[in-house]
Amino acid sequence: MNRTVFPLLLLLLTIESYGQTPPLAPVTDALLQAPPAGSWLHWRGGANAWGYSSLDQINRDNVAQLRLVWSWAMDDTGAGEAAPLVHDGVLFLPNPRGVIQALDAASGDLLWEYRPGRTPAAAGANPITAAELGDAAMSPTAYAGVGRGVQKNIALYGTAVYAATENASIVALDASTGTLLWEQRVADPALGYHYTAGPIVANGVLVTGITGCTRYKEDVCFITGHDPDTGAELWRTSTVARPGEAGGDSWGDLPLQFRAGSDAWIAGSYDPETNLVYWGTAQAKPWARVARGTDGAALYTNSTLALDPLTGDMVWYYQHLPGESHDMDEAFENLLIDIGGRRSLFKIGKLGILWQLDRETGGYIQAVDLGYQNIVNLDPVTGTVRYRDGMLPRIGVELDMCPSTSGFKSWRAMAYTPQFNLLYIPMTLNCELATFGPVEQVLGGGGTGPVRRINTPHPDAGDDLGEILAVRIPGGNVAWRYRSRPTINTATLATAGGLVFAGDWDRYVYALDAETGEKLWQSRVSTSAQGFPISYSVDGKQYIALPAASSGASWASMLPRDLSPELRRPRGGNSLHVFALPD
Repeated sequence: MNRTVFPLLLLLLTIESYGQTPPLAPVTDALLQAPPAGSWLHWRGGANAWGYSSLDQINRDNVAQLRLVWSWAMDDTGAGEAAPLVHDGVLFLPNPRGVIQALDAASGDLLWEYRPGRTPAAAGANPITAAELGDAAMSPTAYAGVGRGVQKNIALYGTAVYAATENASIVALDASTGTLLWEQRVADPALGYHYTAGPIVANGVLVTGITGCTRYKEDVCFITGHDPDTGAELWRTSTVARPGEAGGDSWGDLPLQFRAGSDAWIAGSYDPETNLVYWGTAQAKPWARVARGTDGAALYTNSTLALDPLTGDMVWYYQHLPGESHDMDEAFENLLIDIGGRRSLFKIGKLGILWQLDRETGGYIQAVDLGYQNIVNLDPVTGTVRYRDGMLPRIGVELDMCPSTSGFKSWRAMAYTPQFNLLYIPMTLNCELATFGPVEQVLGGGGTGPVRRINTPHPDAGDDLGEILAVRIPGGNVAWRYRSRPTINTATLATAGGLVFAGDWDRYVYALDAETGEKLWQSRVSTSAQGFPISYSVDGKQYIALPAASSGASWASMLPRDLSPELRRPRGGNSLHVFALPD
C-alpha cells in the first residue's frame, strides 16, 4: 500500500470509530424554558439556575443503596470545573482546554469527541488556525490569564453544542457528530482575553461573558450576543463604564486603559417572562482602591446586570459593593425564584452576604449578612454597604480580613429546593493576613496587584474549613449547617427526593437530608470532588453524576495546602463518576 495513503485511511477509520449519536430532538426555546424532568439542559439545570432536579426515584429512604455504575476519565491537562448537560440520553461533557465529549448517559460509552484543531470541521466552518492565533497569544510574555484552560459550561440549542474557548472565541459543534460547524473570534487572546464559562441561550441568542480583563489595555470587559446559526456578533455591552458615558465618572479621571476588571466569568440566567438576561461582574483591578488610583464606585464592577438579550441594552444594574477593595467578587450565579409575591433574584458573593433583588426592576428587597465577614457593615433596610474603620487596604500595611481573597463563596454554585424553600450554599471558612502592594500604571501592567497572603482558619470554624449552609427564604434564617474538615469543592445539587449532593477536597461525595443536613450516603472518587453535580434519567432510571478534578483555584490548592496539610489527594485524575440505585 502507498505509504501516504495508509495514514490517511487510518485517520478516517479513527474518526469514523467514534461514531455519532442517534438523531437528537432539537433543543428549542420552549424546551429550555420547561425542560423535561430527565434532562439537564442548562449549566444549573434550568434557565432559573436553581441547580434542582425534580426526579425523586433516589430519595432519603433508599439513597444509602447508591452504587457507582460507570465512570469516565477526562483530559488531565488543566483544571476541571465541568458542568455536564444531558439531552435525549446523551451526556455532553466539557473537559479542560476546549475538549468536549458526548457519552451514552446510561453506559458511559464514548459517542464522539471534539478536540480543537484536530477534529474535522464542516465545510465553511472557518476554524481559527495556530497561525491566525499568532505567537503573541502563546508566548511566555503574553498575559497568562487566571483560569485559562478552564471550561465550566457549554450550551445546547437546536442541533448544536456551543462552547467558549480559552482563546477568546465561540464554537458551534454538531450535537450528533461533534463536527465543528463554525468558530467566531470575539477578542484578541494576546491581550489576555479568554473564556472560563460558556454561553447561555436567551430568546434565541447566544449570550457570553468574557474574562481576562486584569491587565491594562485600550479596551475593557464585555458581554456579547451572537447568532447561533453563524456566530455573528449581534451586540456588545461593556461591563466597565467608559469615560463620557453614563456612570463613567464613577472611575474618577482614570482613562479607559486603566479601567480594568469587571470580568463576566460566570454564566448567567434568563427569565422569559421579563425577557432579561442576568449576569454578574467581578471586582475592579487592581483589587485595592489605593493601588488602582480611584476610590469611586467603579461601575459596573461587582454588579448584577439585567440585559435585553436581543439588543444588549442594560435595562438595570445593581452594584453590591461600590468601590470594592479586597477581591470580594459578586460575579456568581443568579437564582430566579418567585417567592413572597415577588419575582426575585438571589445571589451571594465572597463576603457571605445573601442578596434578594426584584428581577423586574433591580430594586433592593433584602440582604442578609451570614455573619462570618469582618470587612463591611451592611444596612439591611437600604442594602447600603460601608467599609468598617481601618479595613480599607493601605500599601505595605498588614490587614487581618475575613474572608481571604478566596472568599467564603466562590464559583461552586448554590442550589435551591422549592420543597423546603431552602438555599444550599457551599462555603469555605477562612481568613487572611493580607499586605497589599503598589501597582505601576502602564499599558500591559496592572493585574490584581501584589498581595502578600497568609491564610488563617476562621475563628468560628474550629478545625473545619468546609460548610454547606442551608438558608431559608424569604428571611435568610439558617436552617442547618453541615461542616467538614476539607473544603467543600463542588456546587450543590438539590433533588425532589429530599436530598442535597456535594463533594469535598478529600475525595468524598455525599448526599445530605435536604431538610435536616444529616449525611445519608457517601462514597469516594479518584481525586477531589470538583465541578457541578447533576441528576438525569434514562429509560426511567435516575442517575447522579459527580465530577472530580485536580488543580483549580485557591479553594482547591492554597487553602488545603496551608490549612489542612495532613490531607492528601492525587495530583491528577479529572473524571466523571455516575451513580444509580441497583436494578
